[in-house]
Amino acid sequence: MKKVKLLAAVFSLAVLASNVHATNGDNLIGVGPTSRAMGGTGIAAPQDAISAIFSNPAALSQLQGSQFNFAGTYFSPEVKATVVSPAPAFGVGNWSGKSQDAAYAVPAIGLSTPVNDKMTFGIAAYGVSGMGVDYRNKDVNGSMNTKVSVMKFVPALSYKYGAFSYGAGLDIDYQAADFGKGLSHNYALGLRLGAGYEYGKWNFGLTYVTPQNVEHERVYDFDMDSDFDDLKLENPAQYGVGASYKGLDRWVLSADVKYVDWANADGYKDFDWESQTVFGLGVQNKTTDKLTLRAGWNYGKNPLKKHDSFNAAGNTVVQGSTMNNFNYEYFRVIGFPGIVEHHMTLGAGYEFSPKFALNVGYKKAFAKSIREVSSNGMYDIKSELSEDAYDIGLTFKF
Repeated sequence: MKKVKLLAAVFSLAVLASNVHATNGDNLIGVGPTSRAMGGTGIAAPQDAISAIFSNPAALSQLQGSQFNFAGTYFSPEVKATVVSPAPAFGVGNWSGKSQDAAYAVPAIGLSTPVNDKMTFGIAAYGVSGMGVDYRNKDVNGSMNTKVSVMKFVPALSYKYGAFSYGAGLDIDYQAADFGKGLSHNYALGLRLGAGYEYGKWNFGLTYVTPQNVEHERVYDFDMDSDFDDLKLENPAQYGVGASYKGLDRWVLSADVKYVDWANADGYKDFDWESQTVFGLGVQNKTTDKLTLRAGWNYGKNPLKKHDSFNAAGNTVVQGSTMNNFNYEYFRVIGFPGIVEHHMTLGAGYEFSPKFALNVGYKKAFAKSIREVSSNGMYDIKSELSEDAYDIGLTFKF
């Protein structure tokens, strides 16, 4: 009962601190300092309860004994924009500058404990995705201020049968959106399913996350008719496969490939995102009996399609609302530039005792830009995004 009360309290804190910026599209590359330091990998080689539940619930079977993880991320994106729009066309004008968003603190917690010699129970709460900019006092009408964030609360169970393991988790989503016109939030349910196989020093994993659709009511006036419109924004289906090798003394090598189906997710497909294949590589070395070093790389091609030579005077229909093409491109390129591709990660862990360890990590998402110019050459919009993130986590074993 004490464990449940502690989890509920920390989950409440997580929801309050749920503004996140993002990496693979608007999904974090991984959750927790151990997974993120290894390029977001974990489908076949989780290092703690948080990364197991997020990456592949079947991998809970790899964890020994009971453990509780608490982690925090200091996420610092830098977003820049340049807009050329003949004033007062579309109420925007010419401007350039940095988004005024502050850095975000993102907590995550996880707990795993054996039920018996075949089953392991886990529960986790974490921020998993989000995006936003704040360009108030930059554009003429001060309207470009966007926020989307997703928190998940996931109870999960794994079952081990010989060399095979199977797992399932129930995703309970809280999603908030604010496009400068007031907060709209809602909930969704989904499943994350996984399987694992152990072959000597090799581990293999498969995972699938169901799409989870959230409808935001009266969130934005897309067609500029003075009535606020609804928007369905779906967390997309995800498919993943991973492998890890532990045959080298003190080393763990891991690799994941994930497919994120943005192109068939409500909201993202309306703003013309492509589905994304994400590659992650991670390496871990237990340098001494107490010190562990980690490094990784993660890559996912920018999912935001480029619409160069767009017709600024045309229209695009978004879930029943007709948007002028300039406003449509302005909203998707300036308001939601989930475009970074390459990520470098580093980290370390130190075991102070067999029951307590500290883990830290750093992630750098290298700058990526997108630019569109209208067919008549009068309108020019550009966004650039880079990110730094610093992780710290505590693991208690009992």
